[in-house]
Amino acid sequence: MESKLVLDVKPDKITIALLEDGRLVELTKESREASFSVGNIYLAKVRKVMPGLNASFIEVGSDKEAFLHYLDLGFHFSTTYEYTKRLLANRKKGLAMSKVQFSPELPKEGKIGEFLQQGMEILVQVAKEPISTKGPRLTSELSIAGRSLVLIPFSNKVSISQKIKSGAERNRLRKIIQAVRPRNYGVIIRTVAESKKAEELENEMQVLVKRWEETLTRIARTKTNPALVYEEVGRTEAILRDHLNSNYESIIINDRQVYEEVKSYLSLIEPEKASLVKFYDDALPIFDVYNITKQIKSAFGRVVPMKRGAYLVIEHTEALHVIDVNSGTRTKAGNAQEDNAFEVNMIAVDEVARQMRLRDMGGIVVIDLIDMHTNEHKQQIYERMRDNMQGDSARHNVLPLSKFGLMQITRQRVRPVLQIDTQETCPTCAGKGKIRPSLLFADMLREKIDMAVYQLHARRFHLYVHPYVYAYLTKGFWSLYRKWRWRYGFAFRLIPNQDFAFLQYEFVQKDGTKLDLSDSMEMA
Repeated sequence: MESKLVLDVKPDKITIALLEDGRLVELTKESREASFSVGNIYLAKVRKVMPGLNASFIEVGSDKEAFLHYLDLGFHFSTTYEYTKRLLANRKKGLAMSKVQFSPELPKEGKIGEFLQQGMEILVQVAKEPISTKGPRLTSELSIAGRSLVLIPFSNKVSISQKIKSGAERNRLRKIIQAVRPRNYGVIIRTVAESKKAEELENEMQVLVKRWEETLTRIARTKTNPALVYEEVGRTEAILRDHLNSNYESIIINDRQVYEEVKSYLSLIEPEKASLVKFYDDALPIFDVYNITKQIKSAFGRVVPMKRGAYLVIEHTEALHVIDVNSGTRTKAGNAQEDNAFEVNMIAVDEVARQMRLRDMGGIVVIDLIDMHTNEHKQQIYERMRDNMQGDSARHNVLPLSKFGLMQITRQRVRPVLQIDTQETCPTCAGKGKIRPSLLFADMLREKIDMAVYQLHARRFHLYVHPYVYAYLTKGFWSLYRKWRWRYGFAFRLIPNQDFAFLQYEFVQKDGTKLDLSDSMEMA
């Protein structure tokens, strides 16, 4: 299976699409002004202690107060807190991690009021993004994630991924890490570390330790509370760090700056794969070229079509997702109802596994499959879903079918589910239902081009339109497009965009800024 990562970079956001054999399986939209990210570490202040919840609300600088449960304090919270307090009291001298004295571990059944009081300054890390009305979920078990290793300050434990099965390899990795690990740093050895050379692991260890030491320097220098003291790498780099594997065929990016950043980061973590990064330099929308826009339109609706007339109906609540499987018009002559139900269900669990990754569904997912009576078929469906979920990096648990034909899945919930409205509101009438004649649309576009060239003095700009409009304007040798380019000195280029509604258009200059051509000549 070949994987391809496509990045559509725009001034306000970055959209990341992961393709497997050309099929869209993951989609992430990241605002370039996002104020939170999983992995960020804050010097924060305790706002309220809630004994009834055995938790506290923490001020980290957001509109919503963050939530910290007692079980998320970690066994070494007292050690971390005492070190932070001493560091803030001795900002100029600093404190070496090697000299940290460990306090007694927190009891599993303790009360949060015994360890936290209002106004305390503590170090916390974002474990879950804000979801709906809830603020971010925090932890005091701090970590710095790398490609092969995860560094755990204030710990001396070395853990190894359970996916590394070889006993000899586990022993080899443990010996290497024990030899290079500084005192008072714990380490989690990730699956990707398997077969890595000792030199590579040592270099990564040094990079992670340096990041933590820089974090301590920021803590000592900060004069405000709350304050961001460690910022997790961007979503793009996090995907590369956590998911990059030998199946990656290419990473295509349409922005020069992000291209250089990703290539530089990849050169650091896996130099031999830096050549996979490719710069896309064309006016055609990158998602249209790789058939991503069409897949988004078909995959994110309430009704998701499947092969030969079968379809899914997906409904979301805050923490529960319900998926109904329907056979639709799918029937096969001569097949019994049981066989037809089994075939549809097999197709459905393939698509559901993809949908969970694609929409980043978290919490509880309930799938209402078509009723089957054969236990063998039910077991095959269950095993198929488990196999499909193997490629999902989020923690999950798949339960066998219940006697009502329901399959229940729990999946790690870190971010809000990605929802994209695939229904389009007419951009020319704003939903009123009445517009000027469509035959005049071409005349209006020409007037807009005239305004851009002669009133705004724009040069070298792109006009994006729906593919059907593009086909109409470029039809024939002496097309309207050719006439316009001849008239206006080839100052613009017409580009089809599959993401647009039928009569939607957009003027964009070469530097990416949009031209504002709104006036009384609008079609609405």
